[in-house]
Amino acid sequence: MSQKELAERMGKNPNTITSICNNKSQPHLKDLKTMAEILDVDIRDLLVSAK
Repeated sequence: MSQKELAERMGKNPNTITSICNNKSQPHLKDLKTMAEILDVDIRDLLVSAK
């Protein structure tokens, strides 16, 4: 899923999602939960960096 599509599904500005993906800003917990649901992943997968 593209960042643009994720932004649209969340009702957010695409720049907001880009900033989150680039670790320039942190999402609110509510938004993080929404992202996990949309992406069908465990919320912990969004919090722990891959090695």
